[in-house]
Amino acid sequence: MDPLRTGPPALRRVAAWTAGALLAGTAAVVGCRAVGVDADTPVPQLLAFLPWLLVPAGLALLLAALARHRPLTAAAVVVLALTGWYAQPYGAGATAPDGPVVARLRVLTANVEFGQATADLIAAVRKEKPGLVFVQECDHTCSAALAAELPRTDYPYRHVVDGDLASGSAILSVHPLTRLTAGIPATLAMPGAEARIGGRTVRLQLAHPLPPVPGGTGAWRAELGRVRAYAAGSRGTPTILAGDFNATQDHAAFRRVLDAGDLHDSARAAGASRTPSWPAAAPRPLGAQIDHVLVSDDFGVRGARFLDFAGTDHRALLVDLALHSG
Repeated sequence: MDPLRTGPPALRRVAAWTAGALLAGTAAVVGCRAVGVDADTPVPQLLAFLPWLLVPAGLALLLAALARHRPLTAAAVVVLALTGWYAQPYGAGATAPDGPVVARLRVLTANVEFGQATADLIAAVRKEKPGLVFVQECDHTCSAALAAELPRTDYPYRHVVDGDLASGSAILSVHPLTRLTAGIPATLAMPGAEARIGGRTVRLQLAHPLPPVPGGTGAWRAELGRVRAYAAGSRGTPTILAGDFNATQDHAAFRRVLDAGDLHDSARAAGASRTPSWPAAAPRPLGAQIDHVLVSDDFGVRGARFLDFAGTDHRALLVDLALHSG
């Protein structure tokens, strides 16, 4: 026998109030997702884990139904349906670029958390042999280790910005870097370059905007806005934009980066759009995907894998690409 249906009205009121509270919080976050607004704390932080809002939305529906509260039940159905809709992958899947393949390349991006995961990064580079490596939070120890343990014969072309703790970054390449740039102005180094790959000039840009910490969402939004401006300026040019974006597909600021540059998320194209990359210690499938390799229409995505490194709260992302003649 159902105690909520047969028990005292007070019990049903408690269920209804609980359902209403769960629904209000979930609806606020999903509503921001629906209208394309990241808002302020705690919305950006909760948007990173949007698929998991199915849990409170589902519980709200159950409690509202048991409390026999029809308006709440109807509202819970709508919120649950919207949450499920937005939990789907954003953007296009696998692309079919024009022209024959002129080069195949492997790209690795890794946040090594103040250089603590440098040893595992070097081991992965030796094993997987990526043609392009994007490293975030590469401190002085990290940059020294890359110079000492990855010989120039393997990676003759480099753009390293030395820095303390999280401020350092590096781009390593087996392909000629014909131009090095300061990249995107930001608190943490986001260097850029141009590479000659398969007879084509490819724009490379490392991404590492500040995270949306409480009190810092304005800076996070501003730096992602600069990433968006770079993407918009690269439209129509072979481009790889990779790194720790501190944003997921459920953040409007990140979707604007994709749309501005007509870019594709490699993990999405490879069927792994919801594979978490942070925090690495969270049991699967918990977590959020904030590490990305974004590519222009010139690239076909052949596969994507996430790698676990000791010493960092991020998982690295390894992507296999095919560059077409266009």
